[in-house]
Amino acid sequence: MFKVMFYSPRIAPNTGNAIRMVAGTGCELHLVEPLGFDLSEPKLRRAGLDYHDLASVTVHANLDAAWRAVMPARVFAFTAHAESSFGDVAFVPGDVLLFGPEPTGLDAQTLADPHVTKQVRIPMLAGRRSLNLSNAAAVAVYEAWRQQGFTGAV
Repeated sequence: MFKVMFYSPRIAPNTGNAIRMVAGTGCELHLVEPLGFDLSEPKLRRAGLDYHDLASVTVHANLDAAWRAVMPARVFAFTAHAESSFGDVAFVPGDVLLFGPEPTGLDAQTLADPHVTKQVRIPMLAGRRSLNLSNAAAVAVYEAWRQQGFTGAV
């Protein structure tokens, strides 16, 4: 399936929502430190409900450690500043969907990382800054999974 990577997430409920989403889709969630919260935080546990034991969640000390864990793979960096739409990508299992921290998104150095295959955006109406992190990840995962015919779904 797909690998969702949150680089330095700051808001616990967003990560909790992502835990629930990866549990429901069979994806992996990779969290890259520093995190803006403790993984035992009540808000995170409440958002993830009882899905923690059904989800594949790995915490990495830094981006280099995360790259070592997920490579080889294509990496799609989601940014509101990209020219290309994520809807134009033909996703394949194993792809990494990379998202930056709230509220800043991915920094220029991370976007320029040689591991990044392509920068993509989720289309929105003009004048809007960005989607919520967990919502953006869910939109991306479900499009990638849809392209695979929702393999494994009931």
